[in-house]
Amino acid sequence: QVQLVESGGGLVLPGGSLRLSCAASGFTFSSYAMSWYRQGPGKERELVATISAGGSTNYVDSVKGRFTISRDNAKNTVYLQMNSLKAEDTAVYYCYAASQTDWGRRTYWGQGTQVTVSL
Repeated sequence: QVQLVESGGGLVLPGGSLRLSCAASGFTFSSYAMSWYRQGPGKERELVATISAGGSTNYVDSVKGRFTISRDNAKNTVYLQMNSLKAEDTAVYYCYAASQTDWGRRTYWGQGTQVTVSL
């Protein structure tokens, strides 16, 4: 059974940091591109960061220089290090997997974890 289990969300102060983790199981993690999406209150879901099976990364402009996506294939885990957090980063963050061998025909979503940046 495929699972993407997220952890690390919570309440942080503006300017603070959080590291989100997504533990994957039930598929060949190393052959999948992994992404983090988020959906803030009253906003559409947006792609935040992606890391390919080969390790190349992409970020939405609003988080460049502040967020870092990484993966540990030995642990079947993808991370999102979030620094210098702003109130506008408040959202539910979702882990997403897409197969690269068949151009994304197989995709999986995590359950989401809440990140709240507030005083």
